[in-house]
Amino acid sequence: MSQTLIPTIRTRQQVEKDLRRGVPIRDAPGDGAPRPSSRPEWLKVRVQQGENFTELRNIMRERGLHTVCEEAACPNIYECWEAREATFLLCGDLCTRRCAFCDIMTAKPQPLDPEEPAKIAEAVRLMGLRFAVITGVARDDKDDAASAHWAATIRAVREAMPGCGIEVLIPDFKGRKESPRASLARVIEARPDVLAHNLETVARLHPKIRPGFGYRASLDLLAWSKELRADQVTKSNLIVGMGEREEEVYQAMRDLREVDCDVLTIGQYLQPSVAWHLPVDRWVHPDEFSRYKAYGEQELGFAWVESGPLVRSSFHAGKQYRSAAARLGA
Repeated sequence: MSQTLIPTIRTRQQVEKDLRRGVPIRDAPGDGAPRPSSRPEWLKVRVQQGENFTELRNIMRERGLHTVCEEAACPNIYECWEAREATFLLCGDLCTRRCAFCDIMTAKPQPLDPEEPAKIAEAVRLMGLRFAVITGVARDDKDDAASAHWAATIRAVREAMPGCGIEVLIPDFKGRKESPRASLARVIEARPDVLAHNLETVARLHPKIRPGFGYRASLDLLAWSKELRADQVTKSNLIVGMGEREEEVYQAMRDLREVDCDVLTIGQYLQPSVAWHLPVDRWVHPDEFSRYKAYGEQELGFAWVESGPLVRSSFHAGKQYRSAAARLGA
């Protein structure tokens, strides 16, 4: 029986529709999509649970706290938590955008939680973090794209843990009324140590993979960051293995340096689901990642390039910031 009898009860078809994420539903591979080939040896991670990891995990369990590290099953969680670095998701867990590689559900978001900045700050304090990365979903439903919420979170963490470094991985702030630059200025005024915004892919693939964003708009956001605060350390990320060519990656790197982006991370795309996400185009060999790092640091002058199969945008975030800040005199 497919008809909904009570408004609060949804049909199976409605539930399945809500669970479809990543590419537009009409373009999703579907249940019959072929399984990706087995991962090469360099993409396999060994579990290493040290004292810091165990302590942080216990704190999270006891307090009912959540990090992107755990929710996204990040392969680097052991190393990052040992270094007392963690990543938090801001503005809820429902996004107003749909990207072909992302595992966050696209749906109408819930209202912002006014207590969320304090909750994240308390989690940072309890975990004794040395460096916190705060990322978040796009909130196009808000007049200011939730930029005031981002700024409040930075201030709350700074007050709770003055010695903790802060990186914010922001969306492009396309709110209902306020201009993206005005929203960006509000966040920069809160003085994060690192302002990150991810380009994610090359110009040719950008409209397909990130349809809600814009290649040029993302570059402009990073450029504005330097105009608003000259000593602001900026950062971006590229994902490879989604159909790009190596020369296109080099061009994207050049485009990022043209807007004075300081830090770049490059990692392998790992398909979140077979049925509803972009398939892996290829497993990128570690030698190619090494070429990207050498080109970025030696030829283009990035302060730091973190490039490797298991690299994610928040991987070694504290180390990246300290190296970039020392080189830039920040």
